[in-house]
Amino acid sequence: MDRFIIEGGVPLRGAVQINGAKNAALPIMAASLLADSPVTLHNIPSLMDVDTMMHVLHTVGADVVRDRETLVIDPARFNVAEAPYDLVRKMRASIYVLGPMVARLKKAKVSLPGGCVIGQRPIDLHLKGLEALGAKVRVLHGYITVENHGLKGATFSLEGPQGSSVGATCNTLMAAVMAEGMTVIHGAAREPEVRDLVDFLNEMGARIEVEESTLTIEGVKSLHGTHHTIIPDRIEAGTYMVAAGITHGDLILKGCHLPHMESVVSKLSEIGVEVEPVVGGARCRCNNCRFNPTSIRTLPYPGFPTDLQAQFSSMLTIANGESTVTETIYPERFMHVAELARMGANISVYSATATICGVEKLQAAPVMATDLRASAALILAALASEGKTEILRVYHIDRGYEHIEEKLAAVGARIRREA
Repeated sequence: MDRFIIEGGVPLRGAVQINGAKNAALPIMAASLLADSPVTLHNIPSLMDVDTMMHVLHTVGADVVRDRETLVIDPARFNVAEAPYDLVRKMRASIYVLGPMVARLKKAKVSLPGGCVIGQRPIDLHLKGLEALGAKVRVLHGYITVENHGLKGATFSLEGPQGSSVGATCNTLMAAVMAEGMTVIHGAAREPEVRDLVDFLNEMGARIEVEESTLTIEGVKSLHGTHHTIIPDRIEAGTYMVAAGITHGDLILKGCHLPHMESVVSKLSEIGVEVEPVVGGARCRCNNCRFNPTSIRTLPYPGFPTDLQAQFSSMLTIANGESTVTETIYPERFMHVAELARMGANISVYSATATICGVEKLQAAPVMATDLRASAALILAALASEGKTEILRVYHIDRGYEHIEEKLAAVGARIRREA
């Protein structure tokens, strides 16, 4: 099992290329099953989750060919209405094939999803959306089974207890584009990744209008193939922004799209990290000796993203004062806290809020990654620590960051991967 060895204390300087967004690529790959001719996708990141989705698409009958950052998906032989447990347990996003199956094949049998272990992540809103369109849904023996006897447009809300759901919005949207009549979805997720899916579907011939958190969909009978370029990954960009800040470095993030990151850039400015636009991306640097403490509350977009909560928590462990981080999306997403404490961080968690009392320095220690974003948080902490840190179970990081050790090493980090 691979591990990272990181010797901290080096300011990162140079340029990092930001890849296509994983959280946009996965639903768009699934949505390609809706087309009646091949789809070509550009700016696809090289990630374990993308490989898993390619396998899922192969399993349901599609032909998928990859050439570096380009995928060609031919759904002509898409005829299998089942996604088995052995595949779906590896990645929660596999559930995105549910919507296309219901729309194209009139039925679906998809295992309840897996993915990172960060607390309960119910799929009730996915099912609510499909039922609102007229599908018959059952959950039995660990599988979701859906029958479509004619989807019809409807007006409903997908607002949940923690706000909007990206996954439910994407799945319902993919089913609704081929439903008869008009569908209006209130409480839809507003994330850039959802908007990228909307743009992709419209390029294939769908008729979708967006007004803040409301989607209006006029059903069509068929969709055609197209070419589409995936948006940049704002979570990857945010992680490297923290890497520049926590090491008191200076990084150019090539391909970064700052308009998608206003809440993140605002919070970095509060902490004392400077972010400014440059041609083709952004520059992130920090000259302050100590960071300012702050309060963070994760919220659906355009609020602060839950997928950057752990990374910012790492930076706040060495802030000059007390910070609070409240997790409203996944209240149990604090498994990185115990590992940061092993490195000398002073963090306590009560309910869904972490209180972080900044220390002067973190200390190297052997730690274990528990999920994708916690892995990134531990890498960032190690970059700022005194001594040599060993991070175990780093396979999590390969799900969402392309060649992270190579990118960091190229800008000065003392990091290596060992088997």
